[in-house]
Amino acid sequence: MADLFETPPENGPSQEAHGAAPRPLADRLRPRSLSEVIGQPQVLGADAPLGVMLGAGSLSSLIFWGPPGVGKTTIARLLADETDLHFVQISAIFSGVPELRKVFDAAKHRRANGQGTLLFVDEIHRFNKAQQDGFLPHMEDGTILLVGATTENPSFELNAALLSRSQVLVLERLKLADLEVLTQRAEGALKRTLPLDGPAREALLEMADGDGRALLNLIEQVAAWSVTGKLNTEGLAKRLMKRAAKYDKSGDEHYNLISALHKSVRGSDPEAALYWLARMLTGGEDPRYLARRITRMAIEDIGLADTHAHRVCLDAWETYERLGSPEGELALGQAVIYLALAPKSNAGYAGFKAALREAKKTGSEPPPKHILNAPTGLMKEQGYGVGYAYDHDAEDGFSGQNYFPDGMKRPVLYQPVERGFERDLKKRMDYFSKLRARRK
Repeated sequence: MADLFETPPENGPSQEAHGAAPRPLADRLRPRSLSEVIGQPQVLGADAPLGVMLGAGSLSSLIFWGPPGVGKTTIARLLADETDLHFVQISAIFSGVPELRKVFDAAKHRRANGQGTLLFVDEIHRFNKAQQDGFLPHMEDGTILLVGATTENPSFELNAALLSRSQVLVLERLKLADLEVLTQRAEGALKRTLPLDGPAREALLEMADGDGRALLNLIEQVAAWSVTGKLNTEGLAKRLMKRAAKYDKSGDEHYNLISALHKSVRGSDPEAALYWLARMLTGGEDPRYLARRITRMAIEDIGLADTHAHRVCLDAWETYERLGSPEGELALGQAVIYLALAPKSNAGYAGFKAALREAKKTGSEPPPKHILNAPTGLMKEQGYGVGYAYDHDAEDGFSGQNYFPDGMKRPVLYQPVERGFERDLKKRMDYFSKLRARRK
């Protein structure tokens, strides 16, 4: 089934006229040309990638990356029409090597007869590496022009060789304005206005969650109701179950939303942080995963600027383990608020990474002998412990000795910021630096 649709031509008898089962609204509103596709100007505009390709008469293999119901199948079908290519559609879910071999053989016969083939592969990320590699020779010799569709990030799901021979085009979820245009087209095809007041109509569009196909399915349900007057939002909600938000706990949405949560905390925006936390929880994310990631945020982005932040996260985690859902999720929400409003510093995180780089660079350099213990006579003869200054006996309790390997230039690893508790730590660092320079 295509994704976005347009009214069929007025001429010619309809299926209904011959007594056939009514065609689904989604099928009846299928676009007849690319100009009728709703949304996606970043792909279809005159100066956009597809517009430029079609204008130049040169179409390359493509990967459409985007959520369901935004036009991937429709655009592929219309591209075949625009370029006089034979359209073949397969799904990676239901196709294996035998089916692919048949498709390639048929495309070769067409090519020998002067007809090109646009092969549209839905859910292309479902093919394994060997299956994806199988497309390459047929793309290179011109047997097929591949158009793949995926809801997953091609960078992670598709082979580099396949990506290097294709252009990735990102299709976006439909905006409310796009969905309103689609609704008006549907009302034109149905020859009636939906029995909804303004707020209820907007609620219907929001239920579609940017998915044009889902919206048309909802519209068909609403249009079939026998109601007097117009329904308000409450009346709509009673009759129509709200569509669950799209969320894949192992796919792009998982990583996109945790990134949004983390960056909202880092950006000191508690409202946004709470929103993304709620989005993940309502999508079915494991609260324990969130507890772990929230604790990581405290260590990575707050660190020693607020030494209590780490404890708040661990307490929230323990509270969730004791209370469970949904009550324990409130503790996670409170931890997120605390982190968002806490002073921020990644100095400890950056310092640790810098120390790891230094450790790899210096290899197996031993510590200086004066800070080594000498429990045996032989070790004493080798100079272990000679010249060690016991800091508690030194002025100010600080000897200023060197603790790095001999000959190693003293690195600067930890650089505390002028925020929160690290402001005090910076004063101590500066104080010891001055003493060290004086003792030298």
